[in-house]
Amino acid sequence: MADFTSGFWDYYIAALTLLGILGCGILLWAQSKARVGKRSDVNVDTTGHVWDQDLTELNTPMPRWWMWLFYITIVFALVYLVLYPGLGSYAGKLGWSSTGNYKTELKQAEKEYGPLFAQYQQQDLKAVAADPKARAIGERLFLTYCAQCHGSDARGNKGFPNLADKDWLFGGTPEIIKQTILHGRVGAMPPMGAAVGSEKDIENVAHYVLSLSGSTADPIKAVFGKGKFGACMACHGADAKGNQALGAPNLTDKIWLFGGSADTIMETIRHGRNATMPAFGDFLGDAKVHVLAAYIWSLSNDVSQPLPAPAAPAEPAK
Repeated sequence: MADFTSGFWDYYIAALTLLGILGCGILLWAQSKARVGKRSDVNVDTTGHVWDQDLTELNTPMPRWWMWLFYITIVFALVYLVLYPGLGSYAGKLGWSSTGNYKTELKQAEKEYGPLFAQYQQQDLKAVAADPKARAIGERLFLTYCAQCHGSDARGNKGFPNLADKDWLFGGTPEIIKQTILHGRVGAMPPMGAAVGSEKDIENVAHYVLSLSGSTADPIKAVFGKGKFGACMACHGADAKGNQALGAPNLTDKIWLFGGSADTIMETIRHGRNATMPAFGDFLGDAKVHVLAAYIWSLSNDVSQPLPAPAAPAEPAK
């Protein structure tokens, strides 16, 4: 890849761009040499196509005003390339760049909206979630940065958890949700095929796991699988209700991140699963994450109920 980062490519792109513009100019100049003859002129060329007996397609150059529009376009392109970047690494006389423009917009947005986010940052997350204006801001943030994975309705997709229910792999308190957004999460289930045993054992364990949530399962296979489930207890627990400290899911409900069929569960046991939630702390900042976390928490909690009043400070001892 080092070949594509050398200085040669800057000159190559610049030369290709200028030659292309020059070629367009030469082509226009060559075409403008021809004059449009009158219809009665016997020297007027035709393409040889005739329709309806007398409708002849003439081979004539474009109108002059159209030609001049192309000349103006070429002049505009040259002026643009002098003022703005477009010729390799040449930055342009104005020094404009998309990165600089983006940073300028960020500074302007921070100046305009920073005090509002700072105000919400000082409030308790549940109080922010109860504020309709804060939720509206949080929804915009969610649709911009989170909907690509979790969906615009926050109900997730295969491999991406539903944020609108009360099932949480690492915990669903406002503070934990905020930490998840700030620092991200890495969820990994190691391949357990060798630990469980044979392919038959894997199938039996899959049916046992299905039986835990009342899903359709072969009762005979489930009985044999129960004894092999011991290999899974270290993460999912003896009761199979999971462990939020490890991000191990509850297997006794009917909520599945990658699918709840016997074949899918067997695939999970054989090969394991890996899922990563990226960290947004450095990108969004603590204040925006605070509002976003409050909005996500509100999706699975009733924010219409009034918050309990803060406890009165204790009287000093006499």
